[in-house]
Amino acid sequence: MEKRIIQVEERVPMKLMIPLSIQHLFAMFGASVLVPFIFGINPAIVLFMNGCGTLLFICITKGKAPAYLGSSFAFLAPAGVVIAKYGFEYAQGGFVVVGICGCILAGIIYKFGTDWIDIVLPPAAMGPVVALIGLELAGSAASTAGLTGVETVDTKNLIVFLVTLGVAVFGQVLFRGFLSVIPILVAIIAGYIAAACCGMLDFGEVAEASWFAVPAFHLAKFKMEAVLTILPVILVITSEHIGHQIVTSKIVGKDLLKDPGLHRSIFADNFSTAISGMIGSVPTTTYGENIGVMAITGVYSVWVIGGAAVLSILISFCGKFSTLISTIPGPVIGGISILLYGMIGTSGLRILVDNRVDYGKSRNLILTSVIFVIGLSGIAVSLGDVQLTGMVLACVVGMALSLIFYVLDKFHLTND
Repeated sequence: MEKRIIQVEERVPMKLMIPLSIQHLFAMFGASVLVPFIFGINPAIVLFMNGCGTLLFICITKGKAPAYLGSSFAFLAPAGVVIAKYGFEYAQGGFVVVGICGCILAGIIYKFGTDWIDIVLPPAAMGPVVALIGLELAGSAASTAGLTGVETVDTKNLIVFLVTLGVAVFGQVLFRGFLSVIPILVAIIAGYIAAACCGMLDFGEVAEASWFAVPAFHLAKFKMEAVLTILPVILVITSEHIGHQIVTSKIVGKDLLKDPGLHRSIFADNFSTAISGMIGSVPTTTYGENIGVMAITGVYSVWVIGGAAVLSILISFCGKFSTLISTIPGPVIGGISILLYGMIGTSGLRILVDNRVDYGKSRNLILTSVIFVIGLSGIAVSLGDVQLTGMVLACVVGMALSLIFYVLDKFHLTND
């Protein structure tokens, strides 16, 4: 018997919508709250903006593109540099400018269409760029867990790390039913319990926190050097967004690049990022975890995703819950990060596989090879006070190479 499919615009009875919405919330929860932990801010404001951003996305795309907006990992590396030099408020300014530029890009796409995408970022370039989002951060996962950068690894850290990673890894393979879509959350809970057993938790702040608390809003500050450090990320988030929309289109059986249109979804995504940066949150992006939930369950309804967004907003105003989340120890976050960063890297490789990139062609081999090596080599290019390195530099180089190959094709100079 075939699985019942609930289509994008189909309403769901309340008795089903609540558990299905919780499922979506759980699916993105572990990854989304990880970003504010890394940035050192309270996750409540992030949960608030994730919910608001998702509702904005649904409205702007006319309820035709099912997507949950969670915290973007693409900004971690450049934003980390800005935060270390100037503080989080100036990173917010970079988020705002990237969001505004993304909205302008949406207007360009509306005017000129989407044919340019395969020229600037062909699959052979898009795949490794997306993969670098996760691979570039592999070292930070071990560092967060307390397993590197120390003379002697604490046995407690190692135990909690292994419990968290073990549950996450084997949960992906062994869990069934409802648990099969929330292995990340289950792993966090297991790691948290392990940390409690090891005596690593302090609930003093949780006891003092109030049940109701307004998320901490902070206005963005702007500095040209900070903005220019973060701005190149727009190349990465654009390629990531396009990839997510293509995958979602295949799942729901509709071409979302045409209806509601790529211009609408990119505008909605970046508009949410601009607002997030302005009020003190982190950039948002469509989430692969939630796309996976849709693929597994066959439930594509935007009403369900909207329900998850409302739950996220409500949770953000619960002070005790937000404070409890902030007590999650580093080894738990590190254990989850190992898997999540790897999954992000794998999603980039999947772009190569799904698009059947032919490495018999020299240009494809060169694009992928150069992007990977530059992104992982540690090479840094300084333009004044702005430094391009890692994934951002690799993306710029990949786009430049793609454009050069396109021009050479036009003059019939290539040997394909």
